[in-house]
Order: sequence, then structure tokens, then C-alpha cells
Amino acid sequence: MARAIVIGGGVGGLTAAAVLHQQGWAVTVLERSPALEPVGAGISLAPNAQRALDVVGLGDEIRALAAWQRDGGLRTPSGRWLSRTSSEAIAERFGGSLVLLHRATLVDVLRSRLPDGTVRTGLAARLADPGGPGRPATVTCDAGDLEAELVVGADGINSVVRKALFPGHPGPTYAGFTTWRVVVPAPERHFGSHETWGRGELWGSHLMKDGTAYAYAAAGVPAGWKAPGGERAELIRRFGHWHEPIPEILDSVTPEQILRHDVYYTRHALPAYHKGRVALLGDAAHAMTPSLGQGGNQAIEDAVVLAHHVDPDRDPGPALAAYSAERLPRTMGIVAKAYRMGRINTTPCGRTATLLRNALIAGVNKAGPNLVLRTLDGIMDWHPPQDPRAGAERTEASRPRS
Repeated sequence: MARAIVIGGGVGGLTAAAVLHQQGWAVTVLERSPALEPVGAGISLAPNAQRALDVVGLGDEIRALAAWQRDGGLRTPSGRWLSRTSSEAIAERFGGSLVLLHRATLVDVLRSRLPDGTVRTGLAARLADPGGPGRPATVTCDAGDLEAELVVGADGINSVVRKALFPGHPGPTYAGFTTWRVVVPAPERHFGSHETWGRGELWGSHLMKDGTAYAYAAAGVPAGWKAPGGERAELIRRFGHWHEPIPEILDSVTPEQILRHDVYYTRHALPAYHKGRVALLGDAAHAMTPSLGQGGNQAIEDAVVLAHHVDPDRDPGPALAAYSAERLPRTMGIVAKAYRMGRINTTPCGRTATLLRNALIAGVNKAGPNLVLRTLDGIMDWHPPQDPRAGAERTEASRPRS
């Protein structure tokens, strides 16, 4: 049986392991952490990722975790709505609505599709030899040298596999802003999902099915900047006077619940997402800002497309070239789009520029809410190559919409 080693036990790596196992590969996942502890509080799975998970038989299980969603949209710090949308409008346009869930829940669901012993934690792995025609790839870890017909580098933004394959690549670039994320019990007062844009700052609040609220914030700051009074105090200073439910959420947050990370992205594209018998996916290949909510979604897409191309009975070389050709232009286009969006809402600007931005958004919304959703055309209407409905649905998705 052909062997596949996946380096990294995150969402992308586990999706790849699940779909490769389903297709007949003998899969081993090497995760350097002592346990599968997802980085990040929540994840939003868009229709494109849900359809990718249909390939593994998990799409409906994920859709069942969707919370009841009221209308949502974009607001100002005072609470005024700039644009409105709904889960129904998203579903009508893209064939499904968004599902927000804990990353830990998604990791558990993906792991349930793997045989016991597939995931080996506490093992930091590095690529010793990418392999080639007639020669397996070799991975080194504390358990010794492991050979495989296929290696998947899913080891995140600071990927050691990427550095081994492309040592001359400059790596990720600071995007100009930092993010905070929290999960807390939902406020007593129900609220619609929203993202609120200030002057170089933003906040988002969303309900999850288990009765918790996922909130995130971002602000334009220099790389390595430190909050002088601690992260909670900084969030209160920046957002505590914004509209409800933001102050109520902040009142319930403890310092230990706050996750904060500076945001980096892949400014310079890799020459390919593969070399020898090794493929890169997710942040290891194309780290992106969270501004479109597509980072994890694109990693899931990568995993399914990779498994579609490779065959356990054939040399993976030509298949990996096809994977690179299919995924590199799509993902780097989304990287660029997400970066531009992130700079729009996190670049500190004056009052006049903010008013002009808000007026433009409100004007577009009055012209038709679907004009806002069009920014996600070509992203959320994607279908996996294995989906038998893809041909008909792509034809329908390509028709002009109002």
C-alpha cells in the first residue's frame, strides 16, 4: 500500500489525511505539539469548504452545526448599519450559508475519519529528501527516518517543509495589523452577526450553536507592537465605547481567554506548491489575512484537490504538477484580495476618509445588497472536482445574477 506522510495536524493536514485514507493511502500524520490543540478560537466554513468536505462525507455533519442566523452585515462604531445581508441571500447566491464553529470541533470531526494511531503527536518532523521518480521521500523525526511515496507539508505559516523545498523564498510578510480573538458565553441580548469598521480598527461578533459568541478584532499597528496595559485593557480602550453587544462581550472576557497574533501573509508567490514527491497546502503554501475568512477554507480545498490528482498506484510527480497548476493561481488571487480588504479596514485614516469610505459602502448597499456579495463570486461558489454536481452547478453559478 502506498504511504503518505502528512506533516502538521491542523485543519488542512487532517482533511488531507482523511481524504487520502479514503482513497487507499496508508497515512501517517506527524504533529509536533503534544496534543491536537487547534490554534484559534473559531472558524467560519463557507459553502466552498463545505462542498469540499462532502468529498470526505462530512459536509452534512458540518452543516448541522450551523447556528440560527439573524440578518447581519457591516456597521459603524455607533451601531449604524452600512450594509445588510442574510444567510438566505448567501445561500441563494453560493448554494449554502456560512457555518461558524469551534476549530476544536472541526479537528475532532476530521480526526474521527482516521484509524486509531494515524495521528502521532509530539513529533517534530523535517524533510530530509523530497524524493523523485523511483525514489521515495524521506522525513526525519524523533521516531527515526520515515519513507513515503507522498509527503504533504501542512505545517503552517512558518513551515519547515516549505523552507526545505524553497530555501530562497523570503517567506511571509507582515500585513500591517494585529488580531484578537475570544469565545465567551453569548450575551443575554440576542444580536445579528456583524462586522464593525472604525478608523483603522474593526470588530466582529457572531453566535455559535452551542450558546457561545465568537468575537474578533483587528487594528493597524507596527509589527511586534505590545499592548502597554495588557490585551484586555487594550481591547476595552479601543472598542469598549462601541455599540452593543461589544461592551457586554468585553465585560465577560478574562485575559486568559484572549488570543492575539500579528498577521502575516504570502506576498511573494512560491514557484510551485510541490517539489519531488512533496506537496504544500494551506498556510505553508499561501498564508492569507483573515479579511475574507478563507484561510482554513482554502486549506480544505487544497487537500481535496491534491487527493483528486494523486493516485496511490502511480508516481505522484505529474499529479503534483497538476495540483500546483490548479491551486497556485486561485489561492494567490485570494491572498491578494484578502490583503487589499484587510488594508481597507485596518489602515488608520482620518475622519474625512472614513466618512467617504462609509458613504461608498452605504451607497453600494442601497444599489442592491447582492452587489456586496459579488465580491465573493469566484470564491464561495467553487466546487470540488469529485463533486458529480459540479458541472451543472458551475454552469448555473456562471450565469449573471442580479
